Amino acid sequence: MRKVLGAVTALVFALGVATFIGLPGATAQGGGGTIEADVKYNGAPQVEKLKVNKDTEKCGTEAVIEKVVVGGNKGLANAVVSVPSVKASKGSKVVVDQHGCKFVPHAVAVTTGGPQNEAVIELKNSDDILHNIHTYSTANPSINKAQPKFKKVMTEKLEKPEYVKLTCDVHSWMLGWVAVTPGPAAVTDANGVAKIENVPPGKQTVEVWHETLGKQTKDVEVKAGQTTKVSFEMKK
Repeated sequence: MRKVLGAVTALVFALGVATFIGLPGATAQGGGGTIEADVKYNGAPQVEKLKVNKDTEKCGTEAVIEKVVVGGNKGLANAVVSVPSVKASKGSKVVVDQHGCKFVPHAVAVTTGGPQNEAVIELKNSDDILHNIHTYSTANPSINKAQPKFKKVMTEKLEKPEYVKLTCDVHSWMLGWVAVTPGPAAVTDANGVAKIENVPPGKQTVEVWHETLGKQTKDVEVKAGQTTKVSFEMKK
């Protein structure tokens, strides 16, 4: 009987210790705040149109390249908002599809945690035609791989933070961007808004990057359980 009671007591104690050890992680995750960035641009949208004469059954006859997408409230879409003052311990995963001979979404953000914890990019081919992924980067090795129609998914890893240009050698008008960031990040929606949750409390740096309009940074004070709003106005 004593042995049974002793075993039960030891089990309860072990569970209590395990629960206590788990508390700091849960508290850190739940005790963060939210950053809501509002990114605007007062200029005109920049759209380029090109005639298409290849794979028209999938690509159409005209390609629309939207380098600057502006909403009705002057909100800037496809801007990457990140918090470089916060460092991630592990990488995240993002999916980019090739659909209608376009990269969808046009811009994505993915986190890298360094060696053995790289950012993972899943490249899909929904067009059922030949594509050729070609990235342009400086910190990470370039990717230049054919993706035939039977190869529906390719997975690549990027270790170092940078903004990677994504193109297709088969369809020259295809353009996308992969923001590999050291900390949490998000891409603005059609209204120019991006939210980043679970940001540690305290003074943090917020960075906005856009493929055509460049980069801006601001410092904000993040409070646990609250939303900190910050506004940016991008210029040429």
